[in-house]
Amino acid sequence: MDLVVLRPEGLYCPPGGFFIDPWRPVRRAVLTHAHADHARIGSDHYLAAAASRDVLRVRLPGMRLDTLPYGARVMHDGVAVSLHPAGHVLGSAQVRIEHRGETWVVSGDYKLARDPTCTPFEPIRCDTFVTESTFGLPIYRWRDPDAVIGDIAAWWRGNAEAGRTSILYCYAFGKAQRIAMGLDAAGGLDIGPLACHGAMVALDAAYRASGVALPEIAHASSVDRDDLRRALVLAPPSAAGTPWLRRFGDFADAFASGWMQVRGVRRRRGVDRGFVLSDHADWPGLDAAIAATQARRVIVTHGQVATMVRWLEERGIAAEGFATQFAAEGEPEAATAGGGNEPAAGAEDDPAAGEHDAAAGGEGDAAAGGGHEAAG
Repeated sequence: MDLVVLRPEGLYCPPGGFFIDPWRPVRRAVLTHAHADHARIGSDHYLAAAASRDVLRVRLPGMRLDTLPYGARVMHDGVAVSLHPAGHVLGSAQVRIEHRGETWVVSGDYKLARDPTCTPFEPIRCDTFVTESTFGLPIYRWRDPDAVIGDIAAWWRGNAEAGRTSILYCYAFGKAQRIAMGLDAAGGLDIGPLACHGAMVALDAAYRASGVALPEIAHASSVDRDDLRRALVLAPPSAAGTPWLRRFGDFADAFASGWMQVRGVRRRRGVDRGFVLSDHADWPGLDAAIAATQARRVIVTHGQVATMVRWLEERGIAAEGFATQFAAEGEPEAATAGGGNEPAAGAEDDPAAGEHDAAAGGEGDAAAGGGHEAAG
């Protein structure tokens, strides 16, 4: 029996009776992380990694949530479920499922690159690996993230010396916090104030509540006009071209994303600079992660599915694709407000803008009677 199958509601585990990152409301949902295409409102009960609790409270307020520490197991209808670090964003997890001697791992989104805001990716040996492939083409090969952060700092410094605000578009959950911590570690915060769009404020607070030592990030509206000329302002991509930008007067803008690897995408975004920084694995990273699982079978869920399946088959690995409703990293041409990984710019003080309505419920601990039986 396959431990994960595709149903209209999403990825389903038949022996366990639960879904993983469903795109329709279900009775039981196991979440890999809190991005909007993987964590949707409306299900009766959710299980997620403990590290994701505070971010999920912001993005899906009122959800009935149980959490599980990385590596701990729960039993549900004879199926052992455990969550393991995916390295994508804070609280991201791979879902390991074991039943009758068979082991499957559903990766969610992941990366292998260093990121001080989340626990690093942990390779898990399994029989079948269900993987993403957002950047599953050989052209996607990331530079050292520290070098990219250094480029961002140099761009910011040049703008500050010219008296121009630096607007850096980046995804509100994950990328913004990673950039802030990278600049802090690189000593770049002596350039000027670090500020953000209002939609990021509650997410930053959730990171701090989770123990992530973010540097000071001011709400852009609270920064003095003169100081704004030296500031770096982190903003969701949906803020580009909106009236919100008028407050900055003369500014330079840039976009931080893996899609910036493609020159045409940079041009169509219409920004001054593009910085190649992704929270997904690049082509070598996907190769390394899949190989580390030693899986005999691989199922590809989203991204460059056909390319990845063909490449795996050429290497003698049984591979296939699932037609899911997961999004790639913002999509190269996306205006994802209302259904992607970023809040809408039109409601800058709403951290869940463009996300979902609240659902009633409470929170608990997975080992404390939340519908799962703890395993040893």
